[in-house]
Amino acid sequence: MSRSAHPAGPRYADVLPEGHHPAPPADLNALHPRVWSRTVSRNEDGVATVGGLDVKRLAEEFGTPAYFLDEDDFRARCRAWREAFGPDADVFYAGKAFLSRAVVRWLTEEGLNLDVCSAGELATALDAGMPAERIALHGNNKSAEEITRAVEAGVGRIVVDSFQEIVRVAHTAQRAGKRQRVQIRVTVGVEAHTHEFIATAHEDQKFGLPLAGGQAAEAVRRALKLDGLELIGIHSHIGSQIFDTSGFEVAAHRVVGLLREIRDEHGVELPEIDLGGGLGIAYTPEDDPREPREIATALRGIVERECAAAGLAVPRLSVEPGRAIVGPTAFTLYEVGTVKELPGLRTYVSVDGGMSDNIRTALYDADYSVSLVSRTSTAGPMLSRVVGKHCESGDIVVRDAFLPADVAPGDLLAVPATGAYCRSMASNYNHALRPPVVVVKDGEARVIVRRETEEDLLRLDVG
Repeated sequence: MSRSAHPAGPRYADVLPEGHHPAPPADLNALHPRVWSRTVSRNEDGVATVGGLDVKRLAEEFGTPAYFLDEDDFRARCRAWREAFGPDADVFYAGKAFLSRAVVRWLTEEGLNLDVCSAGELATALDAGMPAERIALHGNNKSAEEITRAVEAGVGRIVVDSFQEIVRVAHTAQRAGKRQRVQIRVTVGVEAHTHEFIATAHEDQKFGLPLAGGQAAEAVRRALKLDGLELIGIHSHIGSQIFDTSGFEVAAHRVVGLLREIRDEHGVELPEIDLGGGLGIAYTPEDDPREPREIATALRGIVERECAAAGLAVPRLSVEPGRAIVGPTAFTLYEVGTVKELPGLRTYVSVDGGMSDNIRTALYDADYSVSLVSRTSTAGPMLSRVVGKHCESGDIVVRDAFLPADVAPGDLLAVPATGAYCRSMASNYNHALRPPVVVVKDGEARVIVRRETEEDLLRLDVG
């Protein structure tokens, strides 16, 4: 199924020297399984489907832009992580990736724990029925109110991030007549191969207490002296969108070294170690993420070897996948508005969303893929830049994409792997209305986060 050709934009070979960019894909109509959720395919008319529903019908019912989340895929990924690590480890879903009441219910039913880092995330978790003992509270600057609510609710752990916070949590717990379980977040000096702004383990950053210089060891001393705290372990997080475990090996070596120092100085073997999250997903077909079972085997092996060398009992291991669970389960659906050819350069394909629903390209220079999903095409590849409708030159959704040369206004484009951070980081820039999140499963679709309306915007504007 194809459409009469739009005036063709510049061809790949005309504007880029050979080897400057990857060659266009052999089949522009293919939906690579590595970047799409598990139920996505094309029907006999060439229209993409998810959960048994075609995207043209979904666009008619729910509008565009919109996020469509595959519930079966989400649940399958939860089970894969839980089964990979087994009953002797804990998997905490990182709520910052995307959180809603429905997601909390799925996590609870699939046996995962939940990591939150704000009062709003904690409120959502508790309101949706996640048992408080399965919740961890993170954050580098937790307010007194957030700490109080977490302690009173009985969260299973608070990851403390500074000397001041150690005291705040201890005093709050004592006032409540409780002994709060805590982990100390340390920075281990490992900079994962990732973007500067999402690398979180080198010393020059806002998170954690550095091992270098002895601050982490001093934090342990202080925590062990306070009656309101039960120090259960050490927490480390080395970055995001990581595709191998070599960084985790160095981090585990240094964290276990701290556990050995704690045993030698205090006669205490802490029972838990959390290696954080950050495992990458496929945003483009070239990305090759590792499967949960492979990751679990590698991380367990690393910790076991380091503990054996240090003469320590193996602590209970925790991990915090967020993106790795929800990222691949959703895509964003857009409608094409304007197609603008710049001869000798590229063709700009403008869609009805942009940086308000996906800031990651502008913020992190993130790479995404994109496909024409409302039909197939026999047209040749056209070097394109998919851009949004905002008043910013940096409003780019997909920087370099190969789309069929007959892409035209009214076509539907979909950007896969947008389940993580896109809705969570969405904004009202230019007073845009944040898109809905629509769950699809077994031929049915339902809204779990509704589209904002102009009334929502005006209700907050009380001036």
